[in-house]
Amino acid sequence: MIRRHGIWAALLILAWGLWINPDLKTIAGGVALFLFGMVCLEQGFKALAGGLLEQGLRRSTDRLWKSIGFGIATTSLTQSSTLVSLITISFVSAEMIKLAAGIGIIMGANLGTTTGAWLIAAVGLRVDMAAYALPALVFGVVLALQKSLTRRGLGYIILGIGFLFFGIAYIKIGFDTFQDGWDLSQYMIPGLLGVLIFTGIGMAMTVVMQSSHATLLVIIAALASGQVSYEAALGMAIGANLGSAVTTAIGGLTANLAGKRLALAHVLFNVFTAAVAIALIQQMVWMVDYLAGFLGIQDDLLFQLALFHTLFNVLGVLMLAPFVGLMERLLTRYVQFDSPNRAKPRYLYPGALETPATAVSALNKEVSHLYDNAHDLITHGVSLRRATIASKDSLEDAVRNTRRIISLDVDDEYEYKVKSLHNAIIAFISEIQGQALSENDGARIFALQQASRDIVEAVKATKHLHKNLIQYGVSSQPTARHAYDRIRLQIAQTLREIGALRAQESETVTRLSLDAFKISVENFAKTLTAQINQNVRMRALSPAVATSILNDEKYAVEICVNLLDAAAALLQPESAQERAAEGTLALDEEDRAQISTAREAVDHGDPKSTR
Repeated sequence: MIRRHGIWAALLILAWGLWINPDLKTIAGGVALFLFGMVCLEQGFKALAGGLLEQGLRRSTDRLWKSIGFGIATTSLTQSSTLVSLITISFVSAEMIKLAAGIGIIMGANLGTTTGAWLIAAVGLRVDMAAYALPALVFGVVLALQKSLTRRGLGYIILGIGFLFFGIAYIKIGFDTFQDGWDLSQYMIPGLLGVLIFTGIGMAMTVVMQSSHATLLVIIAALASGQVSYEAALGMAIGANLGSAVTTAIGGLTANLAGKRLALAHVLFNVFTAAVAIALIQQMVWMVDYLAGFLGIQDDLLFQLALFHTLFNVLGVLMLAPFVGLMERLLTRYVQFDSPNRAKPRYLYPGALETPATAVSALNKEVSHLYDNAHDLITHGVSLRRATIASKDSLEDAVRNTRRIISLDVDDEYEYKVKSLHNAIIAFISEIQGQALSENDGARIFALQQASRDIVEAVKATKHLHKNLIQYGVSSQPTARHAYDRIRLQIAQTLREIGALRAQESETVTRLSLDAFKISVENFAKTLTAQINQNVRMRALSPAVATSILNDEKYAVEICVNLLDAAAALLQPESAQERAAEGTLALDEEDRAQISTAREAVDHGDPKSTR
């Protein structure tokens, strides 16, 4: 509720501020243009770089110094630590880079933000940026309207630069005007308390604007116009660093556990750096004065602010870089965000490892639990209800009467309901394999591990199928709708068949019944393919839609076959003798092919097929 109404509250406060002081509108407009320029820059670099940023991430993670260097370089280039941080979180979440490498990149990104402060101090307020903004917008728009992705990306970058220039110019004008009507310097509080207050102000500004670069621009402009003192500007610069971590933390809310750990590492790093900068503020100011005299900028407060911003970020990296490995271990060990939506193992507990028999039994039950979760996900993925599958109602009617496709985030459901259990099953199996196992137990464990993989693959196929089902599942085009109804019906029949077999006594279930149903799945695929080809020839379907249907038919077959194979493992007899007997009854690929061919011949009225 807070998130839903927060934006409207913020807009009302902004409107009130602009009403009581119209001079603020120039500053607010400049900030808006600057932020929009940052958005254009991000879009441009994403389009222009393509996969280069991702490839660079992979290659720059084998050494900590490489990770830090990559963070510095990419943030300096894109002028967006948020972009680099969020991409890094996504890579850590996908386990494509390690947590330690992600921490290194975040450290480098913090250092990279200092280049923005230097650029703004050097040219942002000393040159008429508006004179260069209009030409940049003209060239940017022309390129952004091109079809080529590279040209569009370059166009967005130039547009972003143009809007940045406009934003800087308006903020400078706004503070010059603002100074004549309202002198903020009269509210300055000397000493540490003043630094802390302005640290909070800088943090709040960054959280609201979601850009530390925009905050630094406002700080430097305010300092240049005399609206804030040098000491207050230092506090606001520290606060800008703290606020940037909030943006990463918000991005980490939607990540998995590894991504949340990296987001927390970013917060801890920035809080530590800010605490050190505040605690050593007098020493830091002395160091800035000393280096400013050495560099010849002792009379330029803007450069001194940029130097201070650089120094405390460098200090934070130097102090924490040796402990990145320790941070990774502590975060991995103690940070365990437990989502209420995440499925937990029901049967895998340390006591189950006491004997191979109890371990195999627990594993069988947990894989069955995984199947139940996947059953629900797949059922909803084809817009049906579990109660419908479990009942004796007509599946044809249920499919035909579907009026809308159930909205489902398959990625989230997979992450919380399937992948978490599959990971726990794999970890449990690795513990079992450390014991002395009989050949019978080893074979059973292998079969259950494969069943777990089959279930996961069925869910992944559902994710692909669901995307097109949203578009064509209730299509007004009857031919496409009918084809997807047949796909949904086949999956529903498979789920019902497996449910019926699981409900029977295990000794009455044979592999033969599952193999027989697998033949019907294969025949369904052949029949549907032939029908789709005929529809294309008759112009009843476009080739594009037909391609989507045929791809989804393949996913449907994968779902059905993987579920049938998983069910075969779950329903397998416990003893080796019973499994061997069942194996002699099971059909191999050649047997199924012969039966399938015979059925097709019967369907086409070939009398030789029955001889």
